Amino acid sequence: MDLEERLRLIKLPPIEEIVTEEELIELLRTKEKIVAYDGFEPSGLMHLGTGILRAIKLKDFLDAKIDFIIYIADWFAYLNNKFGGNIELIRKAGEYFIEGWKACGVDISKIKIVWCSDLVKDVEYWETFMKISKTVTIKRALRAVTVAGREESDVKSPSLIIYPLMQATDVLMLNDKKGVDICELGMDQRKVNMLVREIVEEFGRKKPVAIHHHLLRGLQTDVKMGSFDENETINKEISLKMSKSKPETCIFIHDTREDIERKIMNAFCPPKDVENNPVVEIVKYIIFRKFDSFTVKRKEKYGGNLEFKSYEEFEKSYKNGEIHPMDLKVSVIEYLDEILRPVREHFEKNKKARELYEIVRDATITR
Repeated sequence: MDLEERLRLIKLPPIEEIVTEEELIELLRTKEKIVAYDGFEPSGLMHLGTGILRAIKLKDFLDAKIDFIIYIADWFAYLNNKFGGNIELIRKAGEYFIEGWKACGVDISKIKIVWCSDLVKDVEYWETFMKISKTVTIKRALRAVTVAGREESDVKSPSLIIYPLMQATDVLMLNDKKGVDICELGMDQRKVNMLVREIVEEFGRKKPVAIHHHLLRGLQTDVKMGSFDENETINKEISLKMSKSKPETCIFIHDTREDIERKIMNAFCPPKDVENNPVVEIVKYIIFRKFDSFTVKRKEKYGGNLEFKSYEEFEKSYKNGEIHPMDLKVSVIEYLDEILRPVREHFEKNKKARELYEIVRDATITR
């Protein structure tokens, strides 16, 4: 596979930013074994973003001959007081995440899974952490607490300041111990990636390539804008992202046909608007990544069905008002139900997966 094809696969949606593309190209050109990672706080049920979209993008990286590590950040969930700080419940949620990725199509045998609770057993981890804590100012650490889904004003205890410093430590340790070259995280995590790039050369390491993916928008718009980033566009994306703590704003990977129908029918879907439309985002980032075409079903009196071979073709038609939002919603429901049917079946038929799902489902979710 040539370099151009590998680069094309890496850049496929939902990738939004590469820092820097020149460094990535140089990496592809000069290094035979390249490793990327993404990290997850196990903190509740999986939705389209953490499940289906993660599986789609993982396949792109594997197809591009990039080794991939999924980092289960159980200690970070504890610092962030997820599940009320119940570490055993947090670890069960981590096991549930693994089952969720399997159900969504990730071939677990082709990736590595690393737990934070294992990485921190290395004394070098804490030596690195202390060095970083001496390098970074309090002000810089506070700016980065937004990677925990918190605003600076939320910081009431040292745990949230420790959080970004530990995440920076992760990158250096994963580079040393696992050969990680690429940090492939959501746009909400870019502040720590930028922090690492600022300080890493002081530790005698090469800057990791930072690749950031789009955050799926929540289905409704009644979300208060936060203060997560100085960049207005990025701040808006983080504030409006799909969140498991707001069940009616997201599609869970376990949702029934009835759940999907209710949520999509109630979703914000302005006509002709493709920039601020969560239903259109599902078409772009999920449906066109899973299928070669997308058909909007319409009654014959309204012109009959419309089939689109590319997102660009669909976007043009929607912007021109050729697709009614209700017809779009009905069609998206059909596709999402087809996508999630095998996921539901996995959790119904696999005893371990079902038990883990029930534990997480029945737990008290804390933000």
